[in-house]
Amino acid sequence: MSLQSGVGRAASSERFSLAEAVGGPRGAAEAVLPGLVFVIVITATRSLVWAGGLALGVAALAALARLVARQPLQQALAGAVGVGVCALTAWRTGDAVDFYWWGLLLNAVYAVVLAVSTLPLPKAGPLPGGPLPVTGLLVAAARGGGPGSGAWRRDRAQLRLHRRLTWMWVGLFVLRLAVQTPLYLAGAVTALGVARLAMGLPLFAAAAWVTWLALRRAGAPGSTASDAAPAADGGVSGPADRPAGPTPGAPAGP
Repeated sequence: MSLQSGVGRAASSERFSLAEAVGGPRGAAEAVLPGLVFVIVITATRSLVWAGGLALGVAALAALARLVARQPLQQALAGAVGVGVCALTAWRTGDAVDFYWWGLLLNAVYAVVLAVSTLPLPKAGPLPGGPLPVTGLLVAAARGGGPGSGAWRRDRAQLRLHRRLTWMWVGLFVLRLAVQTPLYLAGAVTALGVARLAMGLPLFAAAAWVTWLALRRAGAPGSTASDAAPAADGGVSGPADRPAGPTPGAPAGP
């Protein structure tokens, strides 16, 4: 699962759905099964060829199944390409632990990009200057706006919220690195595989839920904190929690 899909669903859903947050049962299976197959086979056989080949085969079958069913291929195809790159890296080095090298690199890149997005940035192309926390950009995109649709950036409460949410996601990626990097350096391929599975979808779903909850408390999906009507269940902040100045409403969600 990607950060974009998790934050996008959080921005556009009235109620949090764990199934939707992880892409449904099929999406969850596509995300988990290749890694699960790899760690089981490499532990049982110590054969890098079999472990990488079977993991890649599972990912390819998932993409083929979606193609036959005429369903969107993006997630399954991206997963198959990712597993293929990981398997090729491990085959090239001859070390099974290198199957996880790209995942560690990707977590590091995500952490750096998200952290930098919360800093005052110079104007560049379509991006306005100032802090551009990634969760705010993704929520704006999910609601039909571009990177320059900055009503939320002019609202101090919303900007502060998205900086905090972005740092929460930074924490998720840093936590993965803190646990998994020592295992990678130690060559503990089975332990690293288990850690990747345990810190994959479960942590992602938890972060997506916190994002959804924070957005709901700030304002109902499709509106900003200043123009959202209080929900019957108290899920939206009351008038005392809202910014004093008027803020234009964000475009309705998809």
